[in-house]
This record gives sequence, C-alpha cells and structure tokens, in this order.
Amino acid sequence: MEDTFPWAFIDKVNEMGKCEIIAEAVQIDKLQQGIDYGYHVIIDCISQSVPFYRAYLKNASLMGSAVINNPFWWSADEKFFNNCLAMELGVPVSKTVLLPSKERPDDTLETSFRNLKAPLVWEYMFDYIGFPAYMKPHDGGGWKNVYKVENAEKLFECLEETGQLVMLLQEEIEFEDNYRVYCLGQK
Repeated sequence: MEDTFPWAFIDKVNEMGKCEIIAEAVQIDKLQQGIDYGYHVIIDCISQSVPFYRAYLKNASLMGSAVINNPFWWSADEKFFNNCLAMELGVPVSKTVLLPSKERPDDTLETSFRNLKAPLVWEYMFDYIGFPAYMKPHDGGGWKNVYKVENAEKLFECLEETGQLVMLLQEEIEFEDNYRVYCLGQK
C-alpha cells in the first residue's frame, strides 16, 4: 500500500548497483510449493495485510531467498510486543496500554475471559497515557482503525467501532520529522 518508499528504494539500489545488482518489484504469476522463483533478497512491506503474499514469502525463504521482514516472525510481530521489546533494549517509545477487544472473538465464550477483571482501571490508564492520545489496533498497519481521542468520552465512542480488534492506547508524541530506519547486515 506504501507507494513512495518501494520505488525510491528500487531506484537507489539500481543506481548504486551499477547493473551488477538489480532491484525490481516482485512479480508473481503462480505459486507452486517448493519452487525457487529466483529472488535473492525480498524486502516485504505488505504481507502483514495479504496472507497470500505471506505464504509466497515463506516459500521463498525456504527456497533460499533472504526475506526482510521475516514472514515467520509475523505471528509474533505486533505493536505492543515491539514496544515492550524496544523498552527492554532502552529505546524510548510512547507510553502504551493494551485494551481488550470490545466484542468477544468468534469461537469464545464468556468464561474464556474469566481472567479479565471488569471494569478495567480506566482512570489509571487515562492518567498514565494522557489526552490527546491515539487508539489503534495492536497489530496491522496502513492507518486502518486509528483514532485520535481527545478525552475519555471520545475513546469510548470510538471503542464501539472496533469490534473484535485488540487495541492500543498510546500517548500523543508531537514531532516534526519521522524516519524509517532499515538495518541491513547489522549496520
């Protein structure tokens, strides 16, 4: 869905590669198990939203392609865990709390949530995070289901729309510049 970075990245790799290293968008016309489709390195920015691509990338990885971002890590890759990991590594992140889904997930019963105390300690969370804040799914991307909430009333109003999504509530961080940093070869 990102339509600026991939093309700029491809152009830069081709410029630096001087025809010895060639970058291009992956093209898929079939996916047969156990077949190497010839890509040495694949940089993935969409398979979190497209399970077909994720399956393609797992096959490519098994066949020897270096796949960045690791498609096998996807099931463990969600914003709450990433924030916890960043904190453990000493990387500053916005204050964040996890909110259970408004609706029970399919194939669960009320007893499935006997470990969840009700009501949640909302005042503690509001004091910790502050307002304005952002509420967004704990996984996924593409700015889907992201809400800027100015107060508790707005949060509860937006929460009604989230269905079975597990949500994060995060403090607002005002910034002037935003950078994505990619690490290749541990550099």
